[in-house]
Amino acid sequence: MHVFRRLPPLEQRRPCALTIGNFDGVHLGHRALLDALKQSASRLGVPACVLTFEPHPREFFAARRPGASAPARIATLRDKLEALAAAGVDRACVVHFNERFAALAPEAFVETVLVDGMRVRHLLIGDDFRYGAQRGGDFASLEAAAVRHGFALQRMATVALDGERISSSAVRGALARADFPLVERLLGRPYAMSGHVVHGRKLGRELGFPTLNLRIPHGRPALGGIFVVRVHGLADVPLAGVASLGTRPAVETDGAPLLETHVLDWAGNAYGRLVRIEFLRKLRDEAHYDGLDALVAQIRRDADDARNHFASLAAHRALPAR
Repeated sequence: MHVFRRLPPLEQRRPCALTIGNFDGVHLGHRALLDALKQSASRLGVPACVLTFEPHPREFFAARRPGASAPARIATLRDKLEALAAAGVDRACVVHFNERFAALAPEAFVETVLVDGMRVRHLLIGDDFRYGAQRGGDFASLEAAAVRHGFALQRMATVALDGERISSSAVRGALARADFPLVERLLGRPYAMSGHVVHGRKLGRELGFPTLNLRIPHGRPALGGIFVVRVHGLADVPLAGVASLGTRPAVETDGAPLLETHVLDWAGNAYGRLVRIEFLRKLRDEAHYDGLDALVAQIRRDADDARNHFASLAAHRALPAR
């Protein structure tokens, strides 16, 4: 997949089948839309393209409104782009959402972004799509614009699971409850976060529990706490681990979100390695402790709980089929 961190430069603009959105999580509703997009792209002989935004528009506006809050993020940009590539998207354009972009009138959005920037031949949108300044553009105005500018327009109906709409909001709700089986059903894959291992304060190493540290490049992930996890990318098979995702109130007063993973019974240098942390079960919320001894004792209990979880899985797999 070819990724542009803006609209494509003039010399690389070509007709495309396009869809637009945040695509947070790239859940099964998104996947159905992307499948339909690929079908249109194949029929027209053009690339299947996604236009998405960084930061998310609601994050941009919330930062400028005292007291406002944006939805927590399901996925990092890296993980979103990987999921789009896995879905068969040919081109992804990540537009920087700023004051200038937010101020585009609906018709200016059509002319500047869709027609000139993306050379759209076929536009596929979700049933709740709005565009332009103050979300002033709706499906009716987009239909009129499609006639004026000569591109096809298609609207995708909502996708449901067991009678419930599949949405990023539904995924966030399941993550907040740590309902990972439901999250997997909504996403069509296990929930995971990936990134390159970076250096931290080395406190975990000093306490006897070294960790792989992954930065969270956005403000608020959709889940937090202490988790049983699988670690992909360090060996030929996934490794068992226990992870903390959050702001580390036990050792920080104003920490930024960080994913710290202790790999059970493994030793090695992982700095710079690209790893994927798959979430299996929540053990508890983050907490503050009166001293490092209490913190170490709790980490040891968490590690034991994770070992017991994997032992239970192994025992279940060993049971004879009935």
